[in-house]
Amino acid sequence: MVKMRLARRGRKKLAIFDIVIATSRSPRDGRFIEKLGVYNPNSNPATIEFDENKAFDWLMKGAQPTDTMRRILSYKGVMFRKHLQVGVNKGAISQEQADAKLAAWKGDKEAQVLAKIEKLAGAKVGTAKAKLEAETKVKEARSIAIQKKAQVVVPQEEVAASEGENEEQA
Repeated sequence: MVKMRLARRGRKKLAIFDIVIATSRSPRDGRFIEKLGVYNPNSNPATIEFDENKAFDWLMKGAQPTDTMRRILSYKGVMFRKHLQVGVNKGAISQEQADAKLAAWKGDKEAQVLAKIEKLAGAKVGTAKAKLEAETKVKEARSIAIQKKAQVVVPQEEVAASEGENEEQA
């Protein structure tokens, strides 16, 4: 049986995965038939780069995706494309209708991804401003403490004595 799955590479705790087509009997990181692309879960949102047309062709030929690959394919719209193509093959809808539905879905998905990226960028800027404000408050508190230390605390008796000396000199 042919499987569409992930093959691990990268270093410890920073894995990057290759999206491959392999037989079910070959080991996870072993022999594969074809490499379709790369999946990097370390970035936010995860970076997924693969040839969607080849993945679609393999799905239509009968390749079985693993659970994680099924989620990735659904995220990218390949599973929806397969669903629409099966409908076209059965005569339920026309190819033009299927293409229009897929284009509309992809437009909505891209808008959602861009909104998430903007939200993450805004949150990053907000946390940077908060850190800067907190750092400024600490800096001001330190400068006030240094100023207080710098001021010499003169007892009242010495002040009176020094005033008396000033009068004698005059």
